Amino acid sequence: MCLVMEELGIKIERQHHEVATGGQAEIDFRFDTLVRTADNMMLYKYVIKNVARRHGKTVCLMPKPLFGDNGSGMHTHQSLWKNGRPLFAGKEYAGLSQMALYYIGGILKHAKALCAICSPTTNSFKRLVPGYEAPVNLAYSARNRSAAIRIPTYSENPKTRRIEYRPPDPAANPYLCFAALLLAGMDGVLNKIEPGEPMDKNMYELPPEDLKKIPQVPSSLGEALDLLEKDHEFLLKGDVFTSDFLEMWVAAKRKEVDALRLRPHPYEFHLYYDV
Repeated sequence: MCLVMEELGIKIERQHHEVATGGQAEIDFRFDTLVRTADNMMLYKYVIKNVARRHGKTVCLMPKPLFGDNGSGMHTHQSLWKNGRPLFAGKEYAGLSQMALYYIGGILKHAKALCAICSPTTNSFKRLVPGYEAPVNLAYSARNRSAAIRIPTYSENPKTRRIEYRPPDPAANPYLCFAALLLAGMDGVLNKIEPGEPMDKNMYELPPEDLKKIPQVPSSLGEALDLLEKDHEFLLKGDVFTSDFLEMWVAAKRKEVDALRLRPHPYEFHLYYDV
């Protein structure tokens, strides 16, 4: 898969097995501009599915294909540049600039609504549950894997300064997902939204009363759609998204919610067949 992608111009940075069963793997490719990265994401999916098919295998990009096992995310690294200069490097927390912190503030402010675009399936929210390193907590940190935003600190090079937003999953349309994230971050920059203090404590070991103080992602696609309807003005700036498109998106996704809500689930037969 990596060799074919490299032949097609996608620069692969690393690949390795991940912790879930069923042959879970991670393949990371090099950053680029927003649209080119979305293009690469579509090509990435096409290649891995077809290489798998050639070998009598299938690729599953469902966020949570296996009960009781780790799901699959699409961790999205982001940074702003101008005239070849990285704007996220500075002397604030974890080597970030104040602009980067405002960008984080914007994403955290709109994170719940963003889930309707970045985690856009009913299955997405079976991944976004506590206990499987899932990024359910809307906080930022240079350490915590359960935080929605992680700050990579592998290098002191200013060009490597970026944020990693972890809730999105591979079911997302990358063009919509990346554009929505940029607009949320830019809303933070333009309005100087402070992200609050970083969460450097181990969130898995926090007392329940402290954990309750940390906002969390929605628990379902239906809830995320409700939140998007209430919080979407930031997406309309610059004519990137339109009200008509968002109304269509919500209506289409509500059909998916209803499709599952109205049908008996196989596990319900286990629970209730002989009540």
